[in-house]
Amino acid sequence: MMGHGGGMGHGGGMGHGHGGLDDDDSGEIYNHQVVKRLFPYFKSQLGLFTISMVMMLVYTSTLVLIPWLIGYTIDNYVLANDLTGLNRIGVVMIAVIIANLVGNYLYMRLLGKISQEVLYRLRTDMFNHLQQLSVPFFDRNEVGRIMSRIMSDVGQLQEFLPMVTITLGDLLSLVGIIAVMFLMDVKLALIAILVLPVLATIMAIWQGYAKKAFIRIRYAISVVNSRLQQNISGVRVVQSMNRENLNLKQFDKVNLDHLDANIHAVKLSAILMPTVDLITGVALGLVIVVGGTMVLNDSLGAGALVAFALYVQRFYDPIRNLTMQYTQFQRAMTGGVRIFELMDVKPEVVDKIDALPLPAIKGEIKYENVCLEYIKDIQVLKNVNLHIKPGQTVALVGQTGAGKTSMASLLIRFYDVTSGRITIDGQDLRDIQRSSLAGQASMVLQEPFLFSISVSDNIKYRHTGSTMEEVINVAKAVGAHDFIMRLENGYDTVLYERGGNLSIGQRQLISFARALLANPRILILDEATANIDTFTEVLIQQALKTVLKNRTALVIAHRLSTIQNSDMIVVMEQGEIIASGTHEELLQDSPIYSRLYLLNFQNPTDT
Repeated sequence: MMGHGGGMGHGGGMGHGHGGLDDDDSGEIYNHQVVKRLFPYFKSQLGLFTISMVMMLVYTSTLVLIPWLIGYTIDNYVLANDLTGLNRIGVVMIAVIIANLVGNYLYMRLLGKISQEVLYRLRTDMFNHLQQLSVPFFDRNEVGRIMSRIMSDVGQLQEFLPMVTITLGDLLSLVGIIAVMFLMDVKLALIAILVLPVLATIMAIWQGYAKKAFIRIRYAISVVNSRLQQNISGVRVVQSMNRENLNLKQFDKVNLDHLDANIHAVKLSAILMPTVDLITGVALGLVIVVGGTMVLNDSLGAGALVAFALYVQRFYDPIRNLTMQYTQFQRAMTGGVRIFELMDVKPEVVDKIDALPLPAIKGEIKYENVCLEYIKDIQVLKNVNLHIKPGQTVALVGQTGAGKTSMASLLIRFYDVTSGRITIDGQDLRDIQRSSLAGQASMVLQEPFLFSISVSDNIKYRHTGSTMEEVINVAKAVGAHDFIMRLENGYDTVLYERGGNLSIGQRQLISFARALLANPRILILDEATANIDTFTEVLIQQALKTVLKNRTALVIAHRLSTIQNSDMIVVMEQGEIIASGTHEELLQDSPIYSRLYLLNFQNPTDT
């Protein structure tokens, strides 16, 4: 939208230096601010979380208990040929295994439920926050990158709570296993953990490489999402310019970067697992050799040796899990940082604390020494002064980049003035609540945006309480009723994405009807007839007589034929007003307007 009036001509490629979202990843394993910000989302689930933790303790305790029970059974009942005792301990063993299964099932199920609830609330809050952000934010940030935060990063953060609990369970298992092994035999316990420093060293080195690989993956998927979104959204341009093959090569390159990053991470994981298994095997071998000697010397029971062998395997399993969870923690923390970075973006156009609702207005508009800068020290509008009386239709004309759309965007308060002020009925726009302004002013854009809902719901949009009679009346007023009735289901026809099953002219007529249904006192038309064919333009011209009656209107148009009857025409150039008057006056007094009119007369369809 902003390209037509010079709005984004100076800032279309904004990056980090101009307030864009930062895609750099810190790769921290723990970020206190993220955890602190997450806590309110978990607060309502504390009851379920407590039950889950109890079940986790049951699961972990039974996990530690089972090898000891096996060793105890071998030494006291199997070797002693005590069948009665063996049956009793078998019942105990079954009870422990059932407790293990139930504890594991319940704590994982409850954690899953809690995580999904948190995910739901977080995405809802993010969606609500995005709707509050100002237009400049969306000028600076690609849709693909924003979507990556809402979908991918929230998904990564969803894993945080289960990982915390699983990690806690693994740590408790480690502590329990070490405690039991030392209680059983100090010498054998020391031998079992003898290779632990070697494993710790390998893990530390591995994590350094894993962190870099993880950061590379995060950046690569962000680029892939961004490129994908651009090409899908711009598919008409892509196909019309025959860019498919070139775009495929470019996408293949970024997708290949993502593939390489993931393959590198897979290689690192593939290196780690055999290494851990090798060290586990070494530790197990030492325990078997030393413990076997002790059994032969009658200083250790055979059952205790079996228990030790089982404990060694279980001892290194949590270590392996903790290593993998380290990477998952990095992902979750980074996802959290990125999510809350987005949540911390403040709207640039905000109501003052003492802002008041705009009362019913007459529609008098004044631009008083208005200056606007999208980028510091680059003026888009320069000391603009303009007085529009209630009920007047004022047209803005000028070459692309003259500042026309910027004038309209300031009036609807997509942006705030850099200096000067704009008033409606004498009230500064910055002193009134923006929502109340939107209730009395409507804007029709050059590129009409329709939603994948029914025609009637598109016309109603915000005014959901409107009756079908009102919807039909506004559709008739703008000349849309006839073509709507020819659609498969009339007003109940569900539109394709962006209204793809309608012509551009038809989409524009529906956007006119949507604006008219709001019954605004001020109507802004931003080149709203630029994409309409000559026949539809005739319908629009007739409709505008009804639409603009008793309303203040600001009309931006390249087709001068559409605004010749305006009460006042304002000629703009390079962000300044250089002439104003009626069509006839400007033809006589303004060389620039005369030249624009001549160009339009020679090529009336030029937009």
